[in-house]
Amino acid sequence: MVIRFLILKMRGKNREVIDMIHVLFVCLGNICRSPMAEAVFSDMVKKNGLNGQINIDSAGIGAWHAGNPPHEGTKEILKKKGISASGITARQVRESDLTDFDYVIAMDAENIGHLRSMAGYKKAAPRIARLLDYVPESDLADVPDPYYTGNFSEVYALVESGCRHLLETIKKDHHL
Repeated sequence: MVIRFLILKMRGKNREVIDMIHVLFVCLGNICRSPMAEAVFSDMVKKNGLNGQINIDSAGIGAWHAGNPPHEGTKEILKKKGISASGITARQVRESDLTDFDYVIAMDAENIGHLRSMAGYKKAAPRIARLLDYVPESDLADVPDPYYTGNFSEVYALVESGCRHLLETIKKDHHL
């Protein structure tokens, strides 16, 4: 269970307490798309000086890869882009994720359906959306699964664009 942390944000002489923002990326097995998004988004958060303000994780609908590192294709494309996947291991999405995370970002319609079914009528359900919902100019709705297509470069481009737009939305929504 993700524990909500309070951090102090210094603004001149005044201290303002803000709640950390929690983002979860979800795909089918948590070895290709969602760990790629976790790594890319973490890199963007760091480069924007927002470490300590945004917590990032990833999970899969299924548990068959639980405990495994990202797929070799994901690790390879991230390495080429200078982004670390260190410490990322697959896990299955839990019902508690739907109350612990503010943004639950799925890679495709199948993932969205599963997450919405899990959420049911929870009052505290997070923002559940597809990653490409944040990309206004995208012709695609779903990030294709490179486990089946082998096209990690195409997936990286989609994930990078989606993460960039998601970060801009979060910065705007939370005045970061």
